[in-house]
Amino acid sequence: MKRIQLGNTVFEGENDAYLLDGETTALVDTGVALPEVREELVNGLAEYGHTFADIDAVVLTHWHPDHAGLAGEIQAAGGADVYVHEADAGLVDGTETPLFADRDLQRETFERWGMPAADRERLIDFFDAVSSDLSGEPADVTTFADGDAIEAGGVELEALHLPGHTAGLSGFAFDPRTVPDHEPVAGTEATEEVFTGDALLPKYTPNVGGADVRVEGALAAYAESLARIVARDFDAAHPGHRWRIDEPSRRAATILDHHRHRTRRVIEVLDESGPATAWEVSAALFGSLEEIHVLHGPGEAFSHLDHLADAGVVEPDGTAYRLVDPDPDVDALFPTTSLDDVVDGSEDG
Repeated sequence: MKRIQLGNTVFEGENDAYLLDGETTALVDTGVALPEVREELVNGLAEYGHTFADIDAVVLTHWHPDHAGLAGEIQAAGGADVYVHEADAGLVDGTETPLFADRDLQRETFERWGMPAADRERLIDFFDAVSSDLSGEPADVTTFADGDAIEAGGVELEALHLPGHTAGLSGFAFDPRTVPDHEPVAGTEATEEVFTGDALLPKYTPNVGGADVRVEGALAAYAESLARIVARDFDAAHPGHRWRIDEPSRRAATILDHHRHRTRRVIEVLDESGPATAWEVSAALFGSLEEIHVLHGPGEAFSHLDHLADAGVVEPDGTAYRLVDPDPDVDALFPTTSLDDVVDGSEDG
């Protein structure tokens, strides 16, 4: 397995595509459809003697353009099969319109969050400036569901549905001993590793709520996904950005604890300020935001408010939320894991 690191100044940065080069050749994720990123992927594949036409399969962790943007072009070059979870398929094959191109969905979402008109226009201008270049060509897709096995690059991948960041985000568990040219984790005899896309990242906490506004109960879904990663106790995780994670269970538990801390902070904001919209809570949590974070900030705040509303801790008051229980048992609002007593995510980004 070879990691090909790709630039990306629009979103998280430092995207990872993974080349599986066995009896067949596959890519896990592709990078965004920007000319400079395409060139980086072309050059990265060339280092291992491959072109787009040589790729037999593209396995996508989720629909976001910085992971799926080049899938259609790769497929057009050589007929690669493109695999994506059924919940994200429409945003890869072009039958569904993403938020950044859907004016009706934008209006509905921004109104629900209480976003001021000037900030809506600022975000829409950002979408218009970048969206036409990001998603690339649609692909004909083969869908999978949780637990399905996918043969790609000579490796059997077990699909793990890990929703939250997107509706269909999926990881892929595999036996590293079956992967050609795989670098083992130092000091271990690894038997199960996982590609995580944006379900688990080494530096930042993946955005929940703004990254895919289709997800119902996004924070609850993501918390269960993190708990599932902890329970599987993988030897290593290969994320969609930056570097390998050698203690994925601990990292997942840390992010889960981070969301407990953030939930407490949301309760504090409402207790101090009175009823507030997702936009106003976002401002209290994150301050002034720019570019894609104008979407991610209030989306994250909304996911926490929505989670608290489902638990009866807050209740909607128009587009604002009013605190009805200022001292809830926040821990009870999240799944418990075996690592809850040994992590502290309060300082996580």
